[in-house]
Amino acid sequence: MTALTTPRRLSLARTPTPLEPLERLSRQIDGPMLWVKRDDLTGSTLTGNKVRKLEFSFAEAQDRGAEVVITCGGIQSNHCRATAVVGAKLGIDVHLVLRGFPDGAPDGNTFLDYLMGAEVTCYPPVFYRSRINDILRGLVEDYGRQGKRAHVIPLGASDATGMWGYITASEEMKADFTAAGFRADHIVCATGSGGTQAGLIVGNALHGLDAQVWGINVCDDEAYFVSKIRGDLIDWRQKFQAEIDVEALPIRILDGHVGPGYAQATDEIRETIARVAQTEGLVLDPVYTGKAFHGLLEEIRRGRFKRGEHVVFIHTGGIFGLLAQRETFGFRTEEVGTVD
Repeated sequence: MTALTTPRRLSLARTPTPLEPLERLSRQIDGPMLWVKRDDLTGSTLTGNKVRKLEFSFAEAQDRGAEVVITCGGIQSNHCRATAVVGAKLGIDVHLVLRGFPDGAPDGNTFLDYLMGAEVTCYPPVFYRSRINDILRGLVEDYGRQGKRAHVIPLGASDATGMWGYITASEEMKADFTAAGFRADHIVCATGSGGTQAGLIVGNALHGLDAQVWGINVCDDEAYFVSKIRGDLIDWRQKFQAEIDVEALPIRILDGHVGPGYAQATDEIRETIARVAQTEGLVLDPVYTGKAFHGLLEEIRRGRFKRGEHVVFIHTGGIFGLLAQRETFGFRTEEVGTVD
């Protein structure tokens, strides 16, 4: 295969991130050995998987002379928050198109969107879903009339360019596995827009990890993500002239763990989040990582992942989204009387 040239990237994420064993939890479940790739430690306000993608997406925006970056997502979008932070850091204006409205004062990721100075436009969910492409196109035209060149980064930075974030992360993980002295049998991530999983699929093949890559979808269904990821793989091959048969790469989706819907967690998911926090000191979130990790434990109980195997879970961040849902956990401060 002809050498593949990695496109220009910015240095934004604090990498390499640690690979840590979940020893106590692994003993409790009496199943495979669980490991976590701590991509929640890619930064402070830049915590999570999105900054790996944005290193490439913002480099492309700069190369195209962008003065404004436009992107979109849910009201508590980790991707939108990370985009706002990177824009502030680089001096590039950011316009966020959000699905839904804050419940009261902006909180969590949305608070940081405003703090970073992003322009924020919110739409009702039904209108957003039906018109998002028109909305983004209209904003590019509006900025053009103002004499500003705008660049659109898609939902989750999940496109051919953003895929490079986890193609390169796969090379980093190969070094992690060698240093830790094991071969990963399975790599598992939350799948919400498909780009992280798409990058892992290609990276797994390019760097010879020889693992099975699984996505646990937190929205939509298996058919949607198989189609979305396959399209991203084909776009990547065409854009970067890669001599790899991406249509032969398996796309593995573990469906059935979405629950009531996107960003909606059940009591069982919240119990898993608390269990992992109290067992390993690891903080998951109810939108992505907590839902996916709960799904992983369910799949272990069903026998998909077995004792003697090594399973690596990609921690994609989400702590700000967790804090925005803190009231759903029902924790209360106990009042203690004073002594006169």
